[in-house]
Amino acid sequence: GSKYTLHFEKGENIGGLHKEPTDRGRKTGSTFRWKPDLEVFTDINIPVEYYLDVMKRQAVVNSHIKFVLKNQVGSRYETTEFLYQNGIVDYVTELAGENPLTSVQFLEGERRGRDRADKAEYKVKLSCAFCFSSAVSQIEYYHNSSWLEHGGAPDKAVRSAFVSAIDAYLKQNNKYNKSESKVTYQDIFDSLVLVTNCFSTQTSYENQTKKAINNKFVQEAMTEFLRAQLEVYFIENPLDAGKIAEQVLINKRSRE
Repeated sequence: GSKYTLHFEKGENIGGLHKEPTDRGRKTGSTFRWKPDLEVFTDINIPVEYYLDVMKRQAVVNSHIKFVLKNQVGSRYETTEFLYQNGIVDYVTELAGENPLTSVQFLEGERRGRDRADKAEYKVKLSCAFCFSSAVSQIEYYHNSSWLEHGGAPDKAVRSAFVSAIDAYLKQNNKYNKSESKVTYQDIFDSLVLVTNCFSTQTSYENQTKKAINNKFVQEAMTEFLRAQLEVYFIENPLDAGKIAEQVLINKRSRE
């Protein structure tokens, strides 16, 4: 039943907390108005593409939530909406385009562990959507709703798990030629469309830009989780497994 307002300039609260009745009934929420300070920022003309990119990525990792960007141009508004009902599954479907090699797979699970014996235990929630394509290759990692441009732990986990699982499948099914070298991550990456979206109650970033994480347990848990899930996927979907094996070997042999 009340609206509270705070105002800040140069990092200082000006005028304290204001309280007034609201006519919004039971609706709740927050409004933030922010104007960059020319004394701090050299350029305050932030391109609209920046906001479009940030809001699209937030919609991807927060399924069912609609994000609306209203950009005022003169006296009118240009409105863009982002909504991914099925989160990363819909996003991978969008990235893969019309004729992916395999259908989109969604994997999720939870693990508990610690980065070191003397560190506290924490929980990590893992989710991954992927498919294979003969035309598209794109991989993105998200952690606690942030896009990890440089990956870190999730990237190492995906590399290790996919190479291990696909190499094991190729060996078991005698797909390699005699004395042929094993596949590399590059051969898999060239045909992989994958997005991970993970959350953990403790996060260790590689540096201040927060574009990569280096949690040892996240890497270990994700590697083990993906490897086991891929093994099951190949057994349960022999047609997909065959297509993936064939495409990865084509990539490998053309590279060589």
